[in-house]
Amino acid sequence: MDHKEAFGVYVHWPFCLSKCPYCDFNSHVRHAPIDEERYARAFAREIATTAARAPGREVTSIFLGGGTPSLMQPQTVGAVLDAIGQHWHVAKDVEVTLEANPTSVEATRFRGYRTAGVNRVSLGVQALDDVSLKALGRLHTAREALDAVAIARTIFDRYSFDLIYARPDQTAQMWTDELKRAISEAAEHLSLYQLTIEPETPFFGLHAAGKLKVPDEAVARALYDVTQEVCAQQGLPSYEISNHARPGAECRHNLVYWRGQQYAGVGPGAHARLDIDGRRHAIATEKRPETWLMRVEAQGNGVIADDILNSEERADEFLLMGLRLAEGIDPQRYKALSGRALDPRRIALLKDEGAITVDASGWLRVTKDGFPLLDAVVADLAA
Repeated sequence: MDHKEAFGVYVHWPFCLSKCPYCDFNSHVRHAPIDEERYARAFAREIATTAARAPGREVTSIFLGGGTPSLMQPQTVGAVLDAIGQHWHVAKDVEVTLEANPTSVEATRFRGYRTAGVNRVSLGVQALDDVSLKALGRLHTAREALDAVAIARTIFDRYSFDLIYARPDQTAQMWTDELKRAISEAAEHLSLYQLTIEPETPFFGLHAAGKLKVPDEAVARALYDVTQEVCAQQGLPSYEISNHARPGAECRHNLVYWRGQQYAGVGPGAHARLDIDGRRHAIATEKRPETWLMRVEAQGNGVIADDILNSEERADEFLLMGLRLAEGIDPQRYKALSGRALDPRRIALLKDEGAITVDASGWLRVTKDGFPLLDAVVADLAA
């Protein structure tokens, strides 16, 4: 299975109207107005600095994530996209995704994004009932979410939205009904994430204090099985452990990550994987927006970590990311990266346990039963 060599650019807009209690992403609430022109100049400068280190790439995807990128004015988005085009060649069929929250969706703004160059939006819907939305700390209602989806549908050929499941008190039947409704609204793509309790979030403290109860392991597994079955029946099979799409409608930018390809990271808290002088660099920028801004203005970038991955680290990352995909991995690529083959005895054992399959061409895939145990499968293969 051959894949075109892709190159993505991730741009992080770190600001939100409020911080959701389950979220551990690099997002920040600021009550004073954001100087978007200053940030746009900083984005452009970091893009220029990054492109100077990694020239000659053809950009196949751009992803504006956050935070809440839909809080940006369309002209800010346009300035960022223009800067990318000034320093790298951009493919004619480039995928340009912008994340949006329903509270900041309006038709005029979306048309502005479309004019600026965005051709795909990803909406943070998260739930389709108001009680759940309130519990998740979301600022929009279910009606507002569906209205936002309708606006996206009229302006963009490609759109997706996110839902969170395994929420408190959620049953398999409740999730089945909600999921079918979501699929009826989705054109081609859904991202469906199981609620996880992350450290240093309000939900973590509530859960530790016994004030937040989430479904136990058996119920969570049943909800996962419902997700796979309903989506497959409705023509949106999983192509990654949490992402479902009609064939050909997969998010090309996220495939860059999962296939171990190169991507630049721009903005506060962004990460990158770039091949420079024949070595794979793992790069991270300063998370705090104001500190990142000052670093970029002073030195051209906000980089705080730039590590060269050794062969074992590259291979382990390839394994961890690639096995999230339904297409699986080519063990020969693992061998080329690590200098050693995967242990055939471990492969045979995992096959016998029903956790993986190996096809006639040698590609290794995690099974439906193996995906809920993915971390253990990866650890076993990498040992």
